[in-house]
Amino acid sequence: MIRLLLALPLIALVGCTTSPPRNIDNLCDIFEEKNGWYDDAADSRDEWGTPIPIMMAMMHQESRFHAKAKPPRKKIFGFIPGPRPSSAYGYSQAKKSTWKEYKSSAGNYGADRDDFADAIDFVGWYNNKSKQRSGVSRNDAYRLYLAYHEGHGGYNRGTYRKKKWLMDVARKVERKANTYQQQLNGCEEDLKSGWFFGWF
Repeated sequence: MIRLLLALPLIALVGCTTSPPRNIDNLCDIFEEKNGWYDDAADSRDEWGTPIPIMMAMMHQESRFHAKAKPPRKKIFGFIPGPRPSSAYGYSQAKKSTWKEYKSSAGNYGADRDDFADAIDFVGWYNNKSKQRSGVSRNDAYRLYLAYHEGHGGYNRGTYRKKKWLMDVARKVERKANTYQQQLNGCEEDLKSGWFFGWF
């Protein structure tokens, strides 16, 4: 019983680490609440070249920062839960096959899709591949998201042009990235200095 009681705070703490930020629409609030996320995002930016607000806007669209997010199941006969449409999972909604390529290519063999540091590194890595394989600027949130959603082959074939809904979503990501950038401009110096976390 004593061991069980001692374990309870740890279990509660682990549960808290996977909860999404309370205010997902303000980047400063996100980084203030989630100690370590700014440093993880900055590491990905420095390694792969995509600005932090773009990567975070893409993640916002993909999972709303839910660590264990999965695509909704298809309905059979309109009400019976069927299979999921893909193996996408985690913060970045990376598919198993793409995640496997990432781990091998980036040398991050122990990476997990429900770990924020690994997921944000994956987004940066993928955007760098979009630059290499599709010629997409790492500052172009709109086209980066299209390549992220369609895959590089699909993007290069222009499959997104027949998907107005997807182009609308990509514009939404672009607007979110711009908003996040404006917010980050006002708090990044404090984040760099650790002011937000200096009391802990």
